[in-house]
Amino acid sequence: MNIVILESQYQRLIETEEEQGVLEIPNLRIFGKDRGDAWMRLQELLEKRGNPPYSIGGNLVLFGLPIKSLGNLTSVRGYLDLNNTPIKSLGNLQYVGGDLYLNNTQIESLGNLKSVGGDLSLRQTQVYKTYTGKKIRQMIKVGGYIYL
Repeated sequence: MNIVILESQYQRLIETEEEQGVLEIPNLRIFGKDRGDAWMRLQELLEKRGNPPYSIGGNLVLFGLPIKSLGNLTSVRGYLDLNNTPIKSLGNLQYVGGDLYLNNTQIESLGNLKSVGGDLSLRQTQVYKTYTGKKIRQMIKVGGYIYL
């Protein structure tokens, strides 16, 4: 399977990575309209580049996909929807600009997460059994509600 992006998009990705040390992906749609295929293409690109830290500029909707890891994802500027995925950890993710949906996941740890700009939804997870909303707010800056 080949990844198809414009030369100008590829050059911008390279320039951004060199400038910041983090590969800036504007949004997942540059890899295709089908979110499952787009996610796979992004993972292939990241693997070819040595799995660098990366950031998503828009929303990231992975609802219901067989996602077990976000790799070296450090931030999502929009919202992040991981509902109904088998993910167990957020890994290196530090920042989500909008809402973070983790309902009905196998999430055991919020990893390096420092800030969620909107709501944090943890219904039907192990995390909600371990932490109270107050304890979560002591660990993570949450701009909206916390749903347990």
